[in-house]
Amino acid sequence: MKNSKLVWIALLIVGIVSSCKEAQKTETNETTTAAIIESKIIDSAIAYQKAGGKAEFMDGEVLQITDENYAHAETAKNYRNWMAKGANEGLVHLRIMAPRGAKAPTVQMNHDCLYSVAITKVVNGKISFEIPEDVLVYTSVQVVDQYGHGQHYIVTKGKHTLNLDTADGTTHAFLIFRSGLEKGIEVAKENQNKLTTWGLVSGDFKVPNYDFAAVDAKTDALRSEVVGKAFYYTFPRNEKDVTDRHQWNLECALGWGGASPIVNESNLYSNSKMYDGKKSYSTTFMNPESVYFTSITVYDAQRYLFEDEDVKNINSNTWEVNSDNTVTISFNCGEGAKNNIDTKGQDFTFTLRYYGVTDQVLRANNKDAVPNRLNPVFMMKEVTRQ
Repeated sequence: MKNSKLVWIALLIVGIVSSCKEAQKTETNETTTAAIIESKIIDSAIAYQKAGGKAEFMDGEVLQITDENYAHAETAKNYRNWMAKGANEGLVHLRIMAPRGAKAPTVQMNHDCLYSVAITKVVNGKISFEIPEDVLVYTSVQVVDQYGHGQHYIVTKGKHTLNLDTADGTTHAFLIFRSGLEKGIEVAKENQNKLTTWGLVSGDFKVPNYDFAAVDAKTDALRSEVVGKAFYYTFPRNEKDVTDRHQWNLECALGWGGASPIVNESNLYSNSKMYDGKKSYSTTFMNPESVYFTSITVYDAQRYLFEDEDVKNINSNTWEVNSDNTVTISFNCGEGAKNNIDTKGQDFTFTLRYYGVTDQVLRANNKDAVPNRLNPVFMMKEVTRQ
């Protein structure tokens, strides 16, 4: 009898504990569900921010910056910047070409496309989004996790549900929708209007409470390391693929949010060294013939677009190709120079982007490549201004 009572008491205690755990689980689910909102289109990122848009932070002590967590912290900064523009509520459109200078929400933005951004929750290890069938221009969606890795780069039209590697603790993804400018800005805006919130789970992201002044200081220090040399990105697809932490930190500092190159589909990026803006240069290289297009954009020492709006970029939608299928890009060579980019006397670095990189270009543009005519950095030389 005594043993029966003990068993009964033990079962009662187990039942009570189980009920408490279930109640806690239900409460957690209700809290999470209450934070989720219906995803919406936010027509203007700038208007949203001007109206008081701001990021919501996690509670707790300020997190200090280390080599190990820098990529996570730099990523949190970018999530924060776009959250203030509405990205946590759905899909937010930047209706202008990327802002110039340090006011840009992300380093090394470009003028090849208009950006739309969403922060979406990972549900059962998956995220979802749509590239409509009736898009008007080049349209892609890049999926960046909370450690800065571009896990997916999608150009195929339709509705997509993708697995996300969450082993590093990623709970949300940063979706970068690109609408190409090959037909002009008004058509790119029309293309943005076709984008939908299908699949997005919005509303419950909070920014990790990092010391963002220290993040910026770390970023500046990393950038200063590569001013005098060309830099090639690897963009590992997840944390498991990071074999050189310092290399990865440099990549986050110089070009956060880049894509892992996939032949004929996603992009390859590389940076030149810094050049003297008072001198003239040119580079002549084999036409890369990217699947979509190739671009060259100049940046200042902090890797931001120049404040001067007369400093333009150039891409294969408009550049002139030589008769031997090479391309000559000129820098500060005068109005009569072929495919000239004028930095107005300002020191510069340029970034190459191959949208839909070919296999031969991918092999010719990396830190281990030997000098070759498919690599514009190798062919750069000082010339006389025309």
